[in-house]
Amino acid sequence: MTLTTAHLSISLDGYVAGPDQSFADPLGRGGLALHRWHLGSDQGEVDARWSDRILRPGCAYVMGRNMFGPVRGGWDSWRPTDGSGEWRGWWGEEPPYHAPVFVLTHHEHDPVEMVGGTTFHFVTTGFADALRLAREAGNGDVSVAGGASTVRQAIAAGELDELTLDIAPVVLGGGERIFDGSIRPTLEILEAEHSPLATHVRYRVG
Repeated sequence: MTLTTAHLSISLDGYVAGPDQSFADPLGRGGLALHRWHLGSDQGEVDARWSDRILRPGCAYVMGRNMFGPVRGGWDSWRPTDGSGEWRGWWGEEPPYHAPVFVLTHHEHDPVEMVGGTTFHFVTTGFADALRLAREAGNGDVSVAGGASTVRQAIAAGELDELTLDIAPVVLGGGERIFDGSIRPTLEILEAEHSPLATHVRYRVG
């Protein structure tokens, strides 16, 4: 039996990224504060345990185009000021996935092979095809890496089995929501822990 999951940090008012996402501010205004629990220097044992679950060995990944990068038009519209050429993701030459990653986009792009086993594949035919390809590429398990729209599509399609939310004590006031009124899933709490930096909850999605 395969397992399709998503694991996201979220604010108290329901946003997984702040407003005005850009190359200079990829998480939007205030969005970095959602990730202090796993990116900060004051991480405790509870946060470390949940941080270890963000990347799942053996699975493949599906993500939205905005999660992959700041390019909003055709790929050739990217004009880096540092002369670095085509956009290859936020993570440098060795992304943390070490697995196939299927990126949803409206613009065709050849696969981008990175150091360490990550290859970005670009899917123009929708979420269902990206999920099928990811299942075929890995061990059958898939992690939906974000952003909010892609996770919504997984829930709306009835394909998301588990959702983990790391709820930060932060109010953003705007940005990107998972639960925007278009979906109303049934959620069952499977596990929960908290630290001073976040409340971590794993849900079964019905």
